[in-house]
Amino acid sequence: MNAKASPADFAHVREWVFDLDNTLYPHHSNLFSQIDVKMTAYVAELLQIPSDEARTIQKDFYQRYGTTLKGLMENHGVDPDDFLEKVHDIDYSWIAPDPALGEAIKALPGRKFIFTNGDRGHAERAARQLGVLDHFDDIFDVVAADLVPKPAAETYDKFRALHRVDCEHAAMFEDLARNLTIPKSLGMTTVLVVPHNFEPDFTEIWEQDAGEDQVDYVTDNLADFLSALTGTAAGA
Repeated sequence: MNAKASPADFAHVREWVFDLDNTLYPHHSNLFSQIDVKMTAYVAELLQIPSDEARTIQKDFYQRYGTTLKGLMENHGVDPDDFLEKVHDIDYSWIAPDPALGEAIKALPGRKFIFTNGDRGHAERAARQLGVLDHFDDIFDVVAADLVPKPAAETYDKFRALHRVDCEHAAMFEDLARNLTIPKSLGMTTVLVVPHNFEPDFTEIWEQDAGEDQVDYVTDNLADFLSALTGTAAGA
């Protein structure tokens, strides 16, 4: 696992795949905390239980099913459209526009995709606020994945088939190492994006991941990392 990359390391890449939450926009934006609160409130209202009990169920579903939504669908028959609309009714101004990141993504050769466990509307609003939406060819969201979230292997297969992605010439950027296991096995170059100034003790970021073998590179500054690949200075 490397913290720095040279243009030669990524010279073969023509397919650039980015997770959204805490990857394209940074962890310190804390945007997901708004979604988290909305999800807890949704579970509490649905099941008519106190918030602390709802949060326990919410996190249990996340761990067991990959997303809270998947758990709610499997166990309570929740309408996914209703859930996604309500939990993404948030204030996107918490994300600071990042012109340097936009220029870095624009300079990458080949196609660029957002691959998210959220829905398209959320991805579009977040990426637009960040200032990078126009640089992407498409968004593959949880609806396109038939509501089966990463890290399910079938979800990566659907993404690859839909966009005819050549994994040997692809790179994937994620904030969760477990979501890089399948991409690594398919031949993608993998990059873990960690919070800014994150210390090199990965216990927290790995969560329940098996290890670090699925990660080729790690960075706490996506704009700088991408700029180094194209030989352009971030912020220039």
